[in-house]
Amino acid sequence: MAQGSQKNTVYVGGLAEEVNESILHAAFIPFGDIKDVKTPLDQATQKHRSFGFITFLEREDAAAAMDNMDGAELYGRVLTVNYALPEKIKGGEIGWAAQPIWADADTWFERQQQEEEMRRIETENRAAMQAAEDLHRKQLTEEREGEKEEEIEIKDDPMGKAEAEVLQQNNQ
Repeated sequence: MAQGSQKNTVYVGGLAEEVNESILHAAFIPFGDIKDVKTPLDQATQKHRSFGFITFLEREDAAAAMDNMDGAELYGRVLTVNYALPEKIKGGEIGWAAQPIWADADTWFERQQQEEEMRRIETENRAAMQAAEDLHRKQLTEEREGEKEEEIEIKDDPMGKAEAEVLQQNNQ
């Protein structure tokens, strides 16, 4: 367990719906300087899930807040205040601050992978289209050259010449 900041952070459970981070801050500031106040939101409703976390600068202040506020009432609800459990990272029970951040990180990573895949496919498609276009041009060029070769062949072919002369004489 991370001794450092974890003992500075208290869990506050049983929050009334109308309690927000600034109300929570105001309720706990008498016990000492507060570094951070978090009320994780429910992704579906965008409302807090009736609990929050308060991180004090000094662990003594966190202890005083716990001693004085556990069982106290705020907006008609009885609070549960104790030391916050350390965040769990990935797997098992998801820790308080990890949830939305990790969820966002995962979707961001998936989005990056999808975008990368789309770029790769687009590049392949462009390359395939370019290759098809080049092949088509090459075929057209070969066909044109083939037509020229046929014309040349008639001139070099004695039978072809004779036929051409006979056709000319018949046309006269």
